[in-house]
Amino acid sequence: MPRMATLDRMRGMHRILGLPNTLRRAASAGAIGVAALAAVTACQSTPAAAPTTAPAAPTTAPAAAAPKPTTAPAAGAPAAAGAVGPDTYIAIISKGFQHQFWQAVKQGADKAATDFNVKITFEGPETEAMVDKQIEMLQTALGKNPSALAFAALDSKAAIPLLQQAQSRKIPVIGFDSGVDSDIPVTTAATDNIAAAGYAADKMAELIGDKGEVALVVHDQTSRTGIDRRDGFLNEMKAKHPDVQIVDVQYGAGDQLKSTDITKAIIAAHPNLKGIFGANEGSIVGVLNGVHESGKDNKIVIIGYDSGQQQLDAIRSGVQAGAITQDPIGIGYKSVEAAVKAIKGEQLPKTIDTGFHWYDKTNIDSDQIKPLLYN
Repeated sequence: MPRMATLDRMRGMHRILGLPNTLRRAASAGAIGVAALAAVTACQSTPAAAPTTAPAAPTTAPAAAAPKPTTAPAAGAPAAAGAVGPDTYIAIISKGFQHQFWQAVKQGADKAATDFNVKITFEGPETEAMVDKQIEMLQTALGKNPSALAFAALDSKAAIPLLQQAQSRKIPVIGFDSGVDSDIPVTTAATDNIAAAGYAADKMAELIGDKGEVALVVHDQTSRTGIDRRDGFLNEMKAKHPDVQIVDVQYGAGDQLKSTDITKAIIAAHPNLKGIFGANEGSIVGVLNGVHESGKDNKIVIIGYDSGQQQLDAIRSGVQAGAITQDPIGIGYKSVEAAVKAIKGEQLPKTIDTGFHWYDKTNIDSDQIKPLLYN
């Protein structure tokens, strides 16, 4: 190499080394990028296609350990439409993880991440009353520029500004469970909670002789699941069971202790109460505790939602009449599957109905129901 050319090259390197750290890294990255582009052009390799079909439904209950957020990949630009591979990052933010339900959802999401060869993070606030914490998690996730976002809103209105940001940046938003009360999500993987709660109302009416006083303990009145389960139950009862009187609807934030106190207060205020509907796992555990502490075991018809060990034990013993179960593993799996399809630019239905079932002591251990329950 001529001496002048060597000197020119050394001066160029000196100028790069003399730049501030940030700019020096950028310059180096640019050089590496050019080299990488040349290598890719030379290789002309084609990535392996991602799986496009879901596996058979799991046949074992999910593990009881509380899910912890996995390590997020380094921030980068969202993948271009159609590009899905090991570096594809999908951020999943649930309503919480203190209930076994969310652990089951995470299990399904992890399975889908493995099947579709993508990276995910799964996190949620400590309790379902922590709206601000969930919004912080959403903001942090968007700062990592995910290829897609799956979100179950505690408060849809509070989340809308950040979800609008995701939409403007062409990051597909997938709703799951409660979803988002907005047209921003490209699809929502969830139970038809209105129909499911309506079925619970029919069962309640049947079990109390189609007349008498009934109360509800609901987790909240801001999430889509809270609203739909409350209204599904109330509207079905009003339309088909006019002799059943709804005497109270209270909200316990899905917190067992708060829901216990609420239940005891309802029972004290309504001594002729015939039934109570608990609208999620935390709510129904509080209902069971409150009924027991009030000395009303087997005197009040109790119907719940989801599962969990205390609820399963209560149903097997006859203290609780039965419950609605969703398919939490399926919800998690289908959320990731939908995110992958959205990244590829595939068309998705506005809703993905993940189904529900009624279970009681007659079918709790059946082949159809047992895989959907968790401890």
